[in-house]
Amino acid sequence: MVNIGVLVSGSGTNLQSIIDEIEAGRLDASIKVVVSNKADAYALERARKHNIPVAVVRVKDFPGKEAFDAEVLRVLKEYGVELVVLAGFMRIITRVLLDAFHMKVMNIHPSLLPSFPGLEVQKAALEYGVKFSGCTVHFVDDGVDTGPVIVQAVVPVKDEDTVESLSKRILAEEHRIYTRAIQLYSEGRLEVRGRRVFVRDAKAPSGAVENPGAD
Repeated sequence: MVNIGVLVSGSGTNLQSIIDEIEAGRLDASIKVVVSNKADAYALERARKHNIPVAVVRVKDFPGKEAFDAEVLRVLKEYGVELVVLAGFMRIITRVLLDAFHMKVMNIHPSLLPSFPGLEVQKAALEYGVKFSGCTVHFVDDGVDTGPVIVQAVVPVKDEDTVESLSKRILAEEHRIYTRAIQLYSEGRLEVRGRRVFVRDAKAPSGAVENPGAD
């Protein structure tokens, strides 16, 4: 069992999937607190519906990024958080949090990193013409979507895809692999060596996938 703190800024669909998996008994974790930089984030309402403590830390109340992160850190420590999970948290994390939770901050990104970091990634993937997209769970470092990769899921891009249709299919995979990554952490099966994350007793996928498929 791992005690997690979830940082949110928006609707919180990944938060909801984590809550659902915990309540179904498939994820050995306990959400100790949900922290948002936005008081009107719907993710906070999701947490309240499940009697999970919430905290709002407003950016405008602090003189800079480090001071803001120091307050977030104080809240996380107060609730005994062991693993920090970013779920649509629209802030760049500073060394204040990263040093306190070294390789204990996870993020989910809707592309196959290192391709298409940052924002509007499905639009970028479609414009580039890739045949596969997907999502990545990674540990957070002080770059933008540059931390060691934990789990990735591949989503084929269809000829008729729009940003909305591709995003929807990727989001479904986000919900699946994020909880899997947290479970692997809870089981103590993750080991970071440099840029690589090794998963103890993991099964390697067999074969390759191509898009379009062979005739």
